[in-house]
Amino acid sequence: MTLIAIVVCEIAFWIAILGGLTARYVFRRPRLGTAMLVAAPVVDAVLLVLVTIDLLGGGTASWHHGLAAIYIGVSVAYGHRMIAWADVRFIHRFAGGPVPERLSGLRYTVRCWGDVARTGLAVLIAAGILGGLIALVADPERTAELQGTFALLGLVLGVEVLWAISYTLWPRKPSAAPAGPAVG
Repeated sequence: MTLIAIVVCEIAFWIAILGGLTARYVFRRPRLGTAMLVAAPVVDAVLLVLVTIDLLGGGTASWHHGLAAIYIGVSVAYGHRMIAWADVRFIHRFAGGPVPERLSGLRYTVRCWGDVARTGLAVLIAAGILGGLIALVADPERTAELQGTFALLGLVLGVEVLWAISYTLWPRKPSAAPAGPAVG
């Protein structure tokens, strides 16, 4: 059930975002677009409630529950940035906005370190959710599977740090596009 809930919530999240941007820029309905964009975080709350109900109803935690915590953490930490990324592309495509810029050099490196902070926030949120679920269920046998998710969170953050270090040492080169910034 949890895996299906994650898939449904992921689809609902992107429907809210793409629907909101489509309403805003294609159909010129900015209020409807904003309402749909505001619905995206509600999807995270619904998923958290479903996972909690499943475990409190006697379910045994599986990797699906850990994935739900990670999904919520990433969605909260990166949600605004994902929406901004899509918004710039919709403005370019449907509202005559500028070509989205492909960052390089120091600006890209700074963004990579910002991603380390965002990923750190996502890890903290996911770990908090996992810890909360473990404490709420209060049955180590039923929540043992969630313990392994903490190591995965550490691995994800470690990879993000290595990514940022690599672009600090070897900055991304500018695009070879002849005129204006490239789509990136």
